[in-house]
Amino acid sequence: KSSVQTIGEEQIQNPYTELLVLKGHQDIVRFLVQIDDCRFASAGDDGVIFLWNAQTGEKLFELHGHTHKITAIAPFSSSDASEEKKYLILTASADRTVIVWDCSSGRQVQKVSCFHSTVKCLTVLQRLDVWLSGGSDLCVWNRKLDLLCKTSHLTDAGISALVELPKNCVAAAVGKELIIFRLIASNDGSEGWNVLEIKRLVDHQDNILSLVSVNDLTFVTGSHVGELIVWDALDWTKQASECNFWDSSVHPDVQPEIKLSQSPNETSVQHLTSDEECVFAAVGKGIYVYNLQMKRVIACQRTAHDSSVLHIEKLPNRQLISCSEDGSVRIWELREKQQLPAEPVPTGFFNMWGFGRANKQANQAAKKMQENTPVYFLELVGDLIGHSSAVQMFLYFGELGLATCSADHLIILWKDGERESRLRSLTLFQKLAQNGDLQLK
Repeated sequence: KSSVQTIGEEQIQNPYTELLVLKGHQDIVRFLVQIDDCRFASAGDDGVIFLWNAQTGEKLFELHGHTHKITAIAPFSSSDASEEKKYLILTASADRTVIVWDCSSGRQVQKVSCFHSTVKCLTVLQRLDVWLSGGSDLCVWNRKLDLLCKTSHLTDAGISALVELPKNCVAAAVGKELIIFRLIASNDGSEGWNVLEIKRLVDHQDNILSLVSVNDLTFVTGSHVGELIVWDALDWTKQASECNFWDSSVHPDVQPEIKLSQSPNETSVQHLTSDEECVFAAVGKGIYVYNLQMKRVIACQRTAHDSSVLHIEKLPNRQLISCSEDGSVRIWELREKQQLPAEPVPTGFFNMWGFGRANKQANQAAKKMQENTPVYFLELVGDLIGHSSAVQMFLYFGELGLATCSADHLIILWKDGERESRLRSLTLFQKLAQNGDLQLK
């Protein structure tokens, strides 16, 4: 029997009781990116990008220009004082090209095809008005798509993820190494730029799979063998690390599972997200909440799904959403456990940590510390079943709902049923009033 939690038909805290299925893609949909408050783009292995309205589910544009699967996508809005805000998106593909698209017209603005390898990640540095592409090289581009500078060939592994750091720096994940680069603009007022390698951090034992910026002082990395490292974003020193996510002895409140060996995908950190207090990690089939101040895991759900968790997000409230290879999307709430009165400390032979009264003070100190430390747990409050294959990621649109994309080629918009019902009633009321069918006394 699976040890995964289940939730019945009565999902009182799950508002998503309506869904819209959006069809169009012919292959796995891997990426969703938000354009503005009510528009988003989807892309995947069919090489086509679709633009959608998140409120109505209407397909706005179908963008054709790539010949292979999409490997990265990023929003790229411009807001020059002289012109109105332009919403653009950048897409990279296995066809070794990057295209800039205009979201208002659905037209291709520009295409770059001078890459030696596939671009695996795109990052826009709004403050510097440049964008970066990562593959076998790190390239820096301006808005006109002029190549400003690039690194020499790094490794065959190439850059798999990028994160912006303070002081015009970026951290690039290259295999198991983390490379810090600094962007330097020329002083003579020309468009000249340079990118310098500042430092290589080799603390990970295996490939870095996820990278997230917490704030201007901290960023976090996660690896294939379950290591999580917290870094100082200013001097790139290691602040803390956790590599026992899967070790049940570290989390005594969790039922241990007897296994002879751990396969790597059971411990790999697939995705990281954070708020100011905590880092939320998708590790194997589980979800872990790591408190940055306490430097420890404060809550975990070791088997949150039947298969690997691919994406996780913290909502503005105390809720988390996770999606998995098993095709499910789940809503969790981080709750504080009600502390029970501490049990009397056992004495005699079975008390392995001290005998009788000699250890009384230590026990009292431990008890006091236990009382002052809040204990949290993750409670399953919603289960969204709609996809028939792995759910790759999702976007949260607040009151407009949730968009999910999957290997089943579908995108689903999950809607708050009560809100949609109210909107329909209001629309009907307004129509009746306009037609004069409603006699207001």
